[in-house]
Amino acid sequence: MDVDPVREPMEVPDLLAEVARLRAVLRGAAPAKTEDEALARITALEELTGTIVAAQSAEAVAFAELRRERDRLNGLPVHEWALRAGDEVGLAKRVSPGSGRKFLSGARAIVTEMPETFKALSSGEISAEKAKIMVDETATLASPDRRRVDTRMRESLGQSGPRSLRAEVRAMAMQVDGEDADRKAREAAKHRRVTLTTLADGMGRVSAILPLTEAVAVWTGLKETADSLIAAGDAGGRRQPQVMADTFVERLTGQESAAAVPTEVHVVIDAESLFSDGMVPAWMPGFGPLPAATARSFLAANEAEVFIRRMFTTVSEGQLVGTEARGRAFTGRLREMVIFRDDRCRTPWCDAPIKHADHARPFAEGGATSWENGSGLCASCNFAKEHPGWSHEASAEGLTVTTPAGRSYTSMTPPFVRRMKYPRPPVRAGDEAVQAGDEAAPPPGPDWRRQLSGLLEVSTLPPRGSPPSGASSPPRDPMLGDDPMLGDDPESGVERPRGTVVNSPGAEESAPPRAENRLSTAVERSDPETVPIPPGLRVVIAPTGGLIRPAPAPALLKRTGSVSDAEELLRTRILAAG
Repeated sequence: MDVDPVREPMEVPDLLAEVARLRAVLRGAAPAKTEDEALARITALEELTGTIVAAQSAEAVAFAELRRERDRLNGLPVHEWALRAGDEVGLAKRVSPGSGRKFLSGARAIVTEMPETFKALSSGEISAEKAKIMVDETATLASPDRRRVDTRMRESLGQSGPRSLRAEVRAMAMQVDGEDADRKAREAAKHRRVTLTTLADGMGRVSAILPLTEAVAVWTGLKETADSLIAAGDAGGRRQPQVMADTFVERLTGQESAAAVPTEVHVVIDAESLFSDGMVPAWMPGFGPLPAATARSFLAANEAEVFIRRMFTTVSEGQLVGTEARGRAFTGRLREMVIFRDDRCRTPWCDAPIKHADHARPFAEGGATSWENGSGLCASCNFAKEHPGWSHEASAEGLTVTTPAGRSYTSMTPPFVRRMKYPRPPVRAGDEAVQAGDEAAPPPGPDWRRQLSGLLEVSTLPPRGSPPSGASSPPRDPMLGDDPMLGDDPESGVERPRGTVVNSPGAEESAPPRAENRLSTAVERSDPETVPIPPGLRVVIAPTGGLIRPAPAPALLKRTGSVSDAEELLRTRILAAG
């Protein structure tokens, strides 16, 4: 039973009314008429931001103490008192639970251990950035030592820039810490790690947290190699940063060139964007978007083996269609589909990588191991929902999180294919008529159809669930052969939207026993004469409807005898499940 130590009628504090009034004043204020007035307002508003952060910090600490008392009354172990208070702070700030925990930790330090920093922040003398530097650089100090650094830095807080302030506080912390500084450096080395951050324009940043000596060695080695290649004229026109980046990839992966990707990568892409000139961005699950043309170049670069797995999506919203399992755990195809659907941790504003696929409503309380009740969460958010007072309500469309304070926050499931319609181009005399209501074609681009048409080659493998040798089977169109995509699937049991699911070769044999699901599978192979590609990459395609007309593969032309028949066959294959 969840005990709430404070059950009084909720009243709107005067502070909230004053904040609302100030927001109304700022929204309605006209811009300044003079230069001096504009600059004075900018300074005043900047000082106000510091005051607001200081007030938020004090409120966060007060909330954590109230939550600690509530958890004590609920009989939780001492180490769990206020354990998830930071998660609630993050949701209240509309940031990730992890960011909320960091904010609460910094707030505790400023409010309870660093009075000079709190005073400067509250008065607007320093920014939140400088306050964070003070917290971060004294994080390893004991409370008395932290107070000493806070007092000694009192005169420098307002005048130092962020970099000089960080260096000064770090040096002072080392001096105050004395012999413990070396021990803490060795302890910090245990937390070395590598992280990946997605950037704009199809780029990403790989960062390594290393002991300083090793980090300098890595940087120096890359720089010296780049300088040597440029001096010898072997850089191929690349500049030093480009050579360093390529060398970084080649040394880490053992590849002969940075562009050769030897590991498995999932790329979700609209069928029109892959086989035609579509501009709907591709998507790397868990990482973010990739321009359609960039994805086509990547896949057509003859440096990866491509397997197609067509995913069921609804035509209107582009959402994945569900599947179910009878077991308790989310495993196999169901787990993969949940992770593809949610993309990042489903908790509102979290965005951390998914670690767990689990029940929103717990299995012990009757929650089904199903598409609707499944959620992709980071480890921290999954553990948080097991804490007293927390609950999750999920569907395929979204997740609602309710905290012990009774507040609810909702996140909506993003569409599996992020599509934006292009404006209709003007119809010129002599152009083919465009029917009303049709979506306009995307801008013209390179002809990718010929390069990628082999990906639609009909499989020669027997369909899943085919009868044993000598048994009778339903008649098939001789033009289609034994294509399982077009056959009757005894395990299907659901009406299929446009698209189907295609596994990589050998997936059925190598995969562990999977939970029952309602998605049919088929295997397709690339035409080696059209797209010769060595091992490495799996491509996930999510068609959402519409007429797709890729140039037919040579093998299809041989079987059908004409381009029009081959194109019609490809169209039938792509849209058969609809």
